[in-house]
Amino acid sequence: MTARRALAFAALLWPNAAQAGPPFLTDDPEPTDTGHWEIYAPLFEADGSGQEFEGALGAEINYGAAEGVQVTIGLPAAYRHDARGWHWGAGDLEASVKYRFYLNERAGLQIAIFPGVTLPTARHGFGAGHVTALLPVWAQKDFGPWSVFGGGGYAINPGAGNRNYGTAGVALTRRFGERLLLGIEADRQGPDVVGGRASTSLGAGMIYDLPGPFRLLASGGPTFEDGGAHGFHSFVALGLDF
Repeated sequence: MTARRALAFAALLWPNAAQAGPPFLTDDPEPTDTGHWEIYAPLFEADGSGQEFEGALGAEINYGAAEGVQVTIGLPAAYRHDARGWHWGAGDLEASVKYRFYLNERAGLQIAIFPGVTLPTARHGFGAGHVTALLPVWAQKDFGPWSVFGGGGYAINPGAGNRNYGTAGVALTRRFGERLLLGIEADRQGPDVVGGRASTSLGAGMIYDLPGPFRLLASGGPTFEDGGAHGFHSFVALGLDF
């Protein structure tokens, strides 16, 4: 389950701040402004097919700890839905640090690493049951109202029947005025279990700045598993900056 990041009076003063990350599967290298918070709650994400899907309902908290450094904590409540109905439980705690090590404002180019771990805090079989990690690199190029960002990384996924895997994605966004951003993306993930198959997700997303320090984020699209199976992914959240 991906759950991808970034909304603050800073967003009102600087409309291009925190353009991407959530709601997209693909992340970007832009950290939260130093000394500011970005909070996404409630946050709802889901993926699966038909009546069998799973996801999280929770919160993501980002803090600009220093120049070019963002600390992120994810606090999810996990769920799944199948033929027997809904099932709920605590999810795995997520923690990560984004470090932007390259910024060229004149060229509109930036690059960051964003290593993260999940801790096995979930109950009732909702989590991985082990400490997992993702080690990605993200880059972004801005040109006028357009931005293209993406990258990928390596996921460490221990446990019986599991396997480590690679993941990569790219997204293209455009800002329309000061309130609306629209984008499209493509994301690729390798098989995460022994004998599993890789998958490709396509999607469209939007960020709409509401009055005050709030914004609405949403995305969704199809996921295609190698070999023919297909499903969906979706994300909806309310964002707050301060």
